[in-house]
Amino acid sequence: MKSIDLCASIHAMDMKRIDLNLLVSLEALLVERNVTRAAARLHMSQPALSAQLNRLRDLFKDPLLVPAHRGMVPTAKALELIRPLRASLDQLRGTLQGHDSFSPATAELTISIACTDYVEAVVVAPLIVALRDKAPKIRVAVHRLAPAKLTQQLADGDVDLAIATPDTGKAYLRTWHLFEESYILIGRPGHPRINEGATAAGFAALEQVIVSPSGGGFTTPVDATLEALGHSRAIVASAASFLVVPSIVASSELVALVPRRLMRDRLAEVAWIDVPWLSERFQVELIWHERTHAHQGQQWIREQIHLASR
Repeated sequence: MKSIDLCASIHAMDMKRIDLNLLVSLEALLVERNVTRAAARLHMSQPALSAQLNRLRDLFKDPLLVPAHRGMVPTAKALELIRPLRASLDQLRGTLQGHDSFSPATAELTISIACTDYVEAVVVAPLIVALRDKAPKIRVAVHRLAPAKLTQQLADGDVDLAIATPDTGKAYLRTWHLFEESYILIGRPGHPRINEGATAAGFAALEQVIVSPSGGGFTTPVDATLEALGHSRAIVASAASFLVVPSIVASSELVALVPRRLMRDRLAEVAWIDVPWLSERFQVELIWHERTHAHQGQQWIREQIHLASR
């Protein structure tokens, strides 16, 4: 999505007709996509916000938000505006608001995080340990990630944060890139054939266990890669979680592709190799809703998650 220069857009308008409240209102409208919810966020009446939306439409020469089946959807111009608008308002908020009032050592706070069990093991578990020293009164509640419900959960406050692969269609949610993940192939110690997995043909000939988070699936994106190379692999088991895979391969001749970070401290327990023919990667990001963006405790927690993910 193309970004635009907000300052240039504003300077092209009549500056006498612009006030900061209009831009704050535009931000809330683009985040909530609903005049009633945006008005509640801004502590103003719905008619007053509707009047501001009409002024914004006139100023930007664009509808900005148009009616849809549920709420409203932003126009192409509005989607281009949201990132520079946020950057400008965040810079102003950062100037006006310090971070002196939040004290991690004494703060009492419960943070709810939605994530997969893999992310819980490699990011959230180290976070919980770190918080015992830095912020002993902060509690962490982990929720299993439900991608279809996530946007509404974040908007409603059912969860505060999510750690997941990014959804480029959700530009109105805040994100912070944490890391890029790759895969390694693991087997039991001394597995006699694991090195065959260094080639696509050798990999396809090995009996394997895969992970199907939704349950019951026997294919992953890796199979599309293999098919393009003229191979299909022998999958004999489908697990619901990466966490059980090391114990399955440890007592069998099965092998499995697992995220590298999952085994970072356990490589001595298995035989493993890199898989040079496989370019499969996935990004992991921290995701949150505008409603928690300026909360000083939430800001501090986001920084701690970023540290824990290194």
